Amino acid sequence: METEVIDLSELMTEETIDLEMDATTKEEVISQLVDLLVQKGMVESKAQFIQDVYEREQGGATGIGNGIAIPHGKSDSVRQTAIAIGRTKTAVAWETLDDEPISTFILFAVSDKDKNNLHLKLLAKIAGSLANDYVCDTVKHANSPKKVIETLQEGSQ
Repeated sequence: METEVIDLSELMTEETIDLEMDATTKEEVISQLVDLLVQKGMVESKAQFIQDVYEREQGGATGIGNGIAIPHGKSDSVRQTAIAIGRTKTAVAWETLDDEPISTFILFAVSDKDKNNLHLKLLAKIAGSLANDYVCDTVKHANSPKKVIETLQEGSQ
């Protein structure tokens, strides 16, 4: 049986990755990540999508531990399912499984209209790949958006 090859270029680009965010609060992190998706035309309404992300945040911690959080929202303001990744210069207080602050954020923007389950499988694979220490450490310390994409690509295969 052939292993499905994942093409992350459908979900993220180097322009949707900011490795030097100056955000110091959860609100600033989410706002800056959503801005990246709005600029690429992947999210139509910043305000609506942020509201949908916060609704999801109320459902439980999105900080998975080890300095990484995976906030996400499903919204009809998302034109195209996408991922934005950010890294802050200083760790930010966040609801996490290990009660530690976060400095690496992977925001999933899922379209309500997206009937293609492949995207949801991609998101699950990326989240699962972060359980790999190499993938996790590289995403947290990579010096270029290209390296982040390559690492997630390899880790999710």
